[in-house]
Amino acid sequence: MTENDHPSAQQMASPTYRLASLDPDFILQHSQRGVRLMLEFSKCDEALRAWSVRSTIVVFGSARIREDGSDDHRRWYAEARRFGEIASREGGARLSDRQERHNVICTGGGPGVMEAANRGACDAGAPSIGLNITLPHEQYPNSYSTPELTFRFHYFAVRKMHLAMRATALVVFPGGFGTLDELFEILTLRQTEKSQPIPIVLFDQAYWRSIINFEALIARGMIAEADLGLFRFAESAEEVWQCLLDGGLKPYRQPDWDPNPHDP
Repeated sequence: MTENDHPSAQQMASPTYRLASLDPDFILQHSQRGVRLMLEFSKCDEALRAWSVRSTIVVFGSARIREDGSDDHRRWYAEARRFGEIASREGGARLSDRQERHNVICTGGGPGVMEAANRGACDAGAPSIGLNITLPHEQYPNSYSTPELTFRFHYFAVRKMHLAMRATALVVFPGGFGTLDELFEILTLRQTEKSQPIPIVLFDQAYWRSIINFEALIARGMIAEADLGLFRFAESAEEVWQCLLDGGLKPYRQPDWDPNPHDP
């Protein structure tokens, strides 16, 4: 006897008979938003734990920057890529003797600066993380983040939480609204002491000072002069790395590089 022939076929065909965890119509209801938020957090959290990721270096920057773009764009892309390589080689991204990964490059997972930093980690033979977001105009993940560490989020809030919660450092390359949003979120967490001290480096001082008048914020009483000590400026990938070390970043000793970076 098939299910269609079963005396209870009509009951079993009802949407209410579906297991709740297998019922997309139920899970996608407005009332289940809290459940979806939890699922988005847990899925990424479990995967990072499985890969023994203990800490990250977060790299922000514009998705619009191109390797073959203007002179500034080419420089920013090249330095972000170079930084990703240095941090991955020196920081401890490869699985250590203690079965841990530290200072793993973590980006928003898209093109531009994000691609460059993930690409630099790939150059070093190290894994890296891409936390992509679903947008009205589809943004695809770049091809350099480790596939098993590439995620897609619906909620910006959960994505931001994963960007912040393991970060031992933040490096911010030139960007627009999204980059500013992410930068000031971390600066606010540091200013209000809602997060532990981490070094924050802004790449290309001329760019940042041309779009943000930090001194005006002080003059108008909006921030304290000491708040400018929450971040530093740097002009090269090597200088960024040195700023992170000077700011307290701890690199971790690791074995020789494995030629296959995708092995967990």
